Amino acid sequence: MLFKIAWRNIWRSHTRSLVVIGAIVVGVWAVIFLMSFSDGMIKSYINNSIESEISHIQIHHPDFPKDRDAIYVMDQAAALQQSLQGMEHVQAATVRSLSSAMIASAKGARGVQIKAVDPTGEAEVTRLDEKITEGEYFSADKKNQLILSKRLAEKLNIKLRSKIVLTFTNLNGDITATAMRVVGLYENDNAMIEDLVVYTPLSDFNQILGKEDIAHEAAIFLKDPEYLDTVQAAMQKQYPQFLVETYKQISPEIELFNSQMQISTIMFTVIVMLALVFGIINTMLMAVLERIRELGMLMAVGMNKVRVFFMIVLETVMLGLVGGPVGLGLAYLTVSYFNRNGIDLGNWSEAMRQFGMSRIVYTTINPGIFIILAVAVVITALVGSLYPAWKAVRLRPVDAIRRI
Repeated sequence: MLFKIAWRNIWRSHTRSLVVIGAIVVGVWAVIFLMSFSDGMIKSYINNSIESEISHIQIHHPDFPKDRDAIYVMDQAAALQQSLQGMEHVQAATVRSLSSAMIASAKGARGVQIKAVDPTGEAEVTRLDEKITEGEYFSADKKNQLILSKRLAEKLNIKLRSKIVLTFTNLNGDITATAMRVVGLYENDNAMIEDLVVYTPLSDFNQILGKEDIAHEAAIFLKDPEYLDTVQAAMQKQYPQFLVETYKQISPEIELFNSQMQISTIMFTVIVMLALVFGIINTMLMAVLERIRELGMLMAVGMNKVRVFFMIVLETVMLGLVGGPVGLGLAYLTVSYFNRNGIDLGNWSEAMRQFGMSRIVYTTINPGIFIILAVAVVITALVGSLYPAWKAVRLRPVDAIRRI
């Protein structure tokens, strides 16, 4: 009977009840959508960094990360690459030689980082071959090939098939200059990489450095990032002479960015729920004050204060139980749609590229969030109902009946 009375009381004022339900729907939808959008941006940043720059795991000579001197090399690079590719949970692995250099063209010169790569391995780890927008990927029958970004080519006025000069230091510490021909231009979602990194075949570059079958870096891409720590431990055990690091150790700013976004989302959720609490309190308090004579009559004919208290609480919880599922359903449909189609932020694409994010953000969210929000809505409704219900049981039946 108490449930039936509470349900009927909700719809005595359709407008007021619909406003509260609408606020709950919008609040739940907004929280979940913001969480999914933030999660999508975080994953876009992390995935772009992993794919284009650092991979899941990197291996170096222990002294190389300190000053990135070319003399700190890993020998037998081809055997190392083959061994890494055969390890459990590894999807792809490649080796690279790295060097800081000066690139010169008719328009000017600027500092770059040379990544001398194994064409096949690099294509599997970073999909460099798919990012070529003009020209072609490395060919086995050509020498001294170079791939640079379209952005860098425009800054230096470099065209396809142009010959440019790269100046760098070889393994003996001598300054070396070599001419290379531009065979392709690539585009990336990270403007910093585009301004800095140029690519050339590993075998050709090692000959210029002065030693073949070497590498400064091995990059490993995993089938499932969940096995990150497991694979790192196995590689460190197999290659104790090298330094094996995960992307979290190489770029701790990724974890910082992730944690900051999560904290911001939690704060937004708390603010929305607080707004809902005060909105519910205001609405239910109005409902109680409008029904003072009615509540007094109920208590006068025998309804005890506990039942009155729970009747008001039930009314509020029912509002949440109506609005919560609707908000969760709308949020699920919205997140699912943008997970498939993405949100195109083309108007801010250049700014996002500066931070290494994709122009299109695909919303993602942990399904457990829906359960958490459902519980949060019920708790919010309960909290919001306490003061109006307490106000109702404080009424004296005689005074309430006489109230105009």
